[in-house]
Amino acid sequence: MSESLQSLDELQKNQSTEPDKPSTEEVVQREPQRDEWGRSYATGKRKNAIARVWIKPGAGQMTVNGKKMETYFARPVLQMILRRPFQLVNVENQFDVMATVRGGGLSGQAGAVKHGISKALQLYEPTFRPALKAAGLLTRDARVVERKKYGRRKARRSFQFSKR
Repeated sequence: MSESLQSLDELQKNQSTEPDKPSTEEVVQREPQRDEWGRSYATGKRKNAIARVWIKPGAGQMTVNGKKMETYFARPVLQMILRRPFQLVNVENQFDVMATVRGGGLSGQAGAVKHGISKALQLYEPTFRPALKAAGLLTRDARVVERKKYGRRKARRSFQFSKR
């Protein structure tokens, strides 16, 4: 800008003559991704667990590795973790979930299935994405166990020190 501006009006006129730039307010329209049976598929990960999740409209039945969710994840806390994405977007008991999960322990597997459900929900209905994103359910939790170091008992725990 070689010329000096005298007022705010001149500044607005000067800005309006610039070529159109894409505004940050423009929202990218996403298309729903469903297969020929009306299902959406996503992969969820947590610690060492990997879950493959399919969701479709239904009565709210969840099966994990061929078993009902209540028998596979017996602890109520783990069941609550799996229901969280549906509660967040107010679609409880409207989708059937079929998941296969392997690796890790029960807590990691529950987190992986939750991550997969969240990703599959936003693929099934893109309008759910802002709510799920704001709650942090679409982000993979990257925390994993720290490796054991040589000369130590565990990752950070040392052997007992003896002065004499």
